[in-house]
Order: sequence, then C-alpha cells, then structure tokens
Amino acid sequence: MEVFRVSHLPIVNNKELLGLVTDTDIYDINKPEEPLGNLPLSLTAPFVTQDQHIYAVIEVASRLQLTVVPVLSDKNEYLGLITQTDLLKNFADLIAVHTPGGIVEIDVPSYDYSISEIARIIEDSDTKVLSFYLNQNKASDTLKITIKLNREDITPVLRAFDRYDYTVSASYSEHNTVDEVTKKNYDALIRYLNI
Repeated sequence: MEVFRVSHLPIVNNKELLGLVTDTDIYDINKPEEPLGNLPLSLTAPFVTQDQHIYAVIEVASRLQLTVVPVLSDKNEYLGLITQTDLLKNFADLIAVHTPGGIVEIDVPSYDYSISEIARIIEDSDTKVLSFYLNQNKASDTLKITIKLNREDITPVLRAFDRYDYTVSASYSEHNTVDEVTKKNYDALIRYLNI
C-alpha cells in the first residue's frame, strides 16, 4: 500500500470480492502475522462493473473517498482495480485536458439554457467545443457552464457571447494574457492622452 500510495486494499477470496481494508484498519489491529482475510473490513465491497462509464467510477471513489475502486465482471468476479492516478489520467483524456485550447465559463439562468444555441454561437466563431460541463447553483437558479475550446485565441468566441448577452464569468487562454497586457497598455495611453 505504501509503495503504490493507496489507502485501501481489496480483499479477494478466489475471485470473490469480500470488501476493502484500509491502512488505518491494518495499523489499528497491529497483528502482522494475521492473514488479511481475517481482518474486519471497514468497507464491504464497493465496486464498479467492467461495463460502467468512468463517471460511475468517479462517483463511487468520490462518495466513499476511496484511493482504489475494485472492478467486477458481470458474474461478480474480481477483475482488478482502478487507482486514483489511473482515474485522473483517464478523466483528463476524456475532457481534452492535453489538447491545446482556451476555456470559457459562462453563467446562464436555468430557464434560458440551450446547449444548441451555445454550440451555434461557438461554431459560428469558427471554433469547436472539445468538452462541456455545467454546475447548477440552486440558490440563484443559474448554471455555470465550462467550455473547453479547440483554439487558443478565444477572442472571437468572447465577442460573440457578448453580442448575444451571455455573461462570461471567466476565460482562460494563453492568447488572452497577451490581449490583457495590450488592453492595459492601451488604457494607460488613453488616460495619459486625456491628461
């Protein structure tokens, strides 16, 4: 467990998952000669099946705060496990983290949300959506939408959202950093000329 930096270990009898033992359980019992199968299990058999989506794995790992998630076959046979590191790598691939491009966050009232309209605005700016996530703020009944785009210069997309009265709460792009410096210098020049 120390070598692989995990806090949970599946206990398996032949191909049957009995449950997970935690590093705390092992330290608390402090009987190195005792077989792991005899230890009381803190977590009785949390698992995912081999055909479930990565979202199910994330949900189980998050809800139970697991460092590993056991994987079972359709016949409930233990196949292996997914570590947090594996999960993070696969999720990063899923949401196009390694693909260059900018990120835009917009706030939209729930009643005014239309994925097709948002996609149309982006695509009309000669840009493609690589990933799209939303979080609902129940208190204000708004959605925070995070959009990963396929281009570094997201200025046309930001201008398009402004034209269609979307509230851009944040944007991230290497190109925007240069634009912000240029804009600040321009504003400083205008202030100087007005003096």
